[in-house]
Amino acid sequence: MKVFHRIVDLQNELFIVRKGNATIGLVPTMGALHEGHASLIRQSVSDNDVTVVSVFVNPTQFNDKNDLKNYPRDLDADSRLIEECGADYVFAPSESEMYPQPDNRRFEYPPVSTVMEGAHRPGHFNGVCQVVSRLFYIVRPTSAYFGEKDWQQIAVIKAMVHDLRIGVNIVECPIIRDKDGLARSSRNTLLAPEERLIAPNIYKVLQESISYSLAHTVTETHDYVVSRIDEVSGLKVEYFSIVDGNTLQDVSSWEDTPYVVGCITVYCGKTPIRLIDHIKYREQ
Repeated sequence: MKVFHRIVDLQNELFIVRKGNATIGLVPTMGALHEGHASLIRQSVSDNDVTVVSVFVNPTQFNDKNDLKNYPRDLDADSRLIEECGADYVFAPSESEMYPQPDNRRFEYPPVSTVMEGAHRPGHFNGVCQVVSRLFYIVRPTSAYFGEKDWQQIAVIKAMVHDLRIGVNIVECPIIRDKDGLARSSRNTLLAPEERLIAPNIYKVLQESISYSLAHTVTETHDYVVSRIDEVSGLKVEYFSIVDGNTLQDVSSWEDTPYVVGCITVYCGKTPIRLIDHIKYREQ
């Protein structure tokens, strides 16, 4: 496995790879890798001739400077996991390498980019589109792999790919959870032991709400989830939205669409750590 820090070096390597008509998989990450990332890398390795894993904490998608400062970083550990998963290349650029000049491009894809995370984290998805589009131009992958934990992000990236007419296949991979149900996330490493113990209540309540929803309205189900999670000392719901799985618009009735998803963000602990998750109530 080779590690590249400069764009030109990676592109020179991939130029040789493409001469053999090889398929290239890209797994974009911000590092602090865990089993969820590993599942994406393994899927890419299985699907493609060559796999590139990017490791870059993208500053333009953080609207909280403390969140950016505290985001976990360990390139050595990340590289070991990437190599164990069978990837061929790591691309770990510096901020100045990725952004030699400020990126002033604006990406807006309402309604998918303006609701939920888009409403609560202004500029977040714009930053995501900036870095992901740049990675697509640098690597020119055949396919790119994203985890369903960041479910709304996938919808935004698909909209961007369509808008910019980028020829890349977006592959969605299932959430990887710990045995207690907590969705794997790099931010989980920031949880104190007592916070890690209460965090699984988020998914526990979401699961319980599926059966609850069968005999209750959308509004009643929404209120049930929020109240049950807020009852847990140390947890506080920022938002819980029950939406059409395609348009990401709120639904008022289970009959509004055959595809209904509940998306939630919860603050955990005193710091606090912001955790996201979702549950599918009705599937197409």
